[in-house]
Amino acid sequence: MGNFLAGKVVAVTGAGRGIGRAVALAAAAEGAKVVVNDYGVAVDGASPTSAVAEAVVKEIEAAGGDAVAVADDISTMAGGQRVVDVALSSYGRLDGVVCVAGILRERMLFNMTEEEWDPVVATHLKGTFTVFRAASAVMRGQRAGTLIGFTSGNHQGSVSQANYSAAKGGIISLVRSAALGLHKYGVTANAVAPVARTRMSAGVPMELAEIGEPEDVAALVVYLLSDEACRQGITGQVYTAAGAKIAVWAQPKELRAVYAEGGAWTPERIAEALPGSVGVDPMPMLERVREMERAAREGERPNAQ
Repeated sequence: MGNFLAGKVVAVTGAGRGIGRAVALAAAAEGAKVVVNDYGVAVDGASPTSAVAEAVVKEIEAAGGDAVAVADDISTMAGGQRVVDVALSSYGRLDGVVCVAGILRERMLFNMTEEEWDPVVATHLKGTFTVFRAASAVMRGQRAGTLIGFTSGNHQGSVSQANYSAAKGGIISLVRSAALGLHKYGVTANAVAPVARTRMSAGVPMELAEIGEPEDVAALVVYLLSDEACRQGITGQVYTAAGAKIAVWAQPKELRAVYAEGGAWTPERIAEALPGSVGVDPMPMLERVREMERAAREGERPNAQ
């Protein structure tokens, strides 16, 4: 047992399997008391069971740690509140929340149904909001705390996961909003974009050049939950964790601008000015898709760089 998070109380959603489980185990190993939340569903969000959360609690206790299970669905306000309430009733405080819970329902945009859109956005984006909302109220009163959301490199876009990508992009904006709104209360907020071998990554139809294990991601999360990260003022950031690699994503900003003479644009004037003066920002994901399409035509397995 370590002491990187000694005395802290941390809640982890989606903690029954994969990265969430690794985060829960790592936090406990570093001295935190852990609220293990998992609705216990399959990858597509079906067949909930409380057994997976309870199993992780048993693992933590067997290793000498302290944990409690919460099997609530965090896509509801009551479920998110329940995670926080259990932390307070069990341990008296809450120092960090890590929102890992997520599901997949893949479909091309032109075929995607409401039943495939809503649950994915609800689990990822609303599920992060419900926990952040309940936790931030507590942390504001404590004048301390850490919020961590889980995003994905696919926030740049995805061929057949518009629901997932939209939710993951929303989580980044939610994290940045939390960082801006809560910094004066001593609360930090960051996002992690993991690349690791899990149930959800098993179906990726390409070779991933950089990929690690859930434990690699957990190490970064433990650091972000620590007092050291808070002292360094780390907030509003998006980090990739992919095996041996840790990277930080750029903050959004305007690249180029052009102004209309006289302050008014017409479509004709835009057609003259925009291509040469403003132009476009190249889309790396589109180039990857084109490469995948070329490889498929030639019978090769695409390689994701």
